[in-house]
Amino acid sequence: MQLLRDRAADAVEEMDLPGCDPARLDRTYAQFALVNRAVSGWRGIYLRQLRPLLRTGSAGTLLDIGCGGGDVPAMLSRWAARDGLRLEITGIDPDPRASRFAAARHTEASVAFRQATAARLVQEGRRYDFVVSNHVLHHLAADELPGFLADSAELCRGRVIHNDLRRSAAAYALFFAASWPLTGSYIRKDGLTSIRRSYTAPELSAAAPPGWKVSRHSPFRNLLTLDKSAAGA
Repeated sequence: MQLLRDRAADAVEEMDLPGCDPARLDRTYAQFALVNRAVSGWRGIYLRQLRPLLRTGSAGTLLDIGCGGGDVPAMLSRWAARDGLRLEITGIDPDPRASRFAAARHTEASVAFRQATAARLVQEGRRYDFVVSNHVLHHLAADELPGFLADSAELCRGRVIHNDLRRSAAAYALFFAASWPLTGSYIRKDGLTSIRRSYTAPELSAAAPPGWKVSRHSPFRNLLTLDKSAAGA
């Protein structure tokens, strides 16, 4: 598909605009929970990459950068609690609209939400066992990616996991067909734009600094990871 041959790095998602409709934006955050449960693959990431490193009797710490509506850290918190594991989670987002929604929506989850950037937490000297993000990488301009990855590595003493879309004609066609019920929000239009903005695996590998690993994750995902413990960092 010609539309997807090159990454649409300059495309703009409506929900990112400061003047977007607040009611539609809140519905978008709410519908993210449905979409992420269905296709983001975090259950598998938790089982394979997070849970084996958590220890009964001691608390692990996790930072979710760009947490949006907060559904991903809330899911991780519930899964860890169900497994009898202590995972102290902080979710940050620079957008005050996202931070307010997440804090109000997920009061039952043991997650601390705050409006902040990763760079701000680096300045505060924060450190976490795990640093994750979901659907953030494709939002970054080419000159923003190195700083974002450097900040996430600085904040982590264990494993960094950035989960993002992988651009493909199949992903675009399937989302176009399956997203029609998601009305009253920005999900459908912005989701298609997100796929156009996302990286293929080779593109992300070329953009990432040395030490970072790109792997394909189903369905239609790239995982960009850094294991600082294995590297002796």
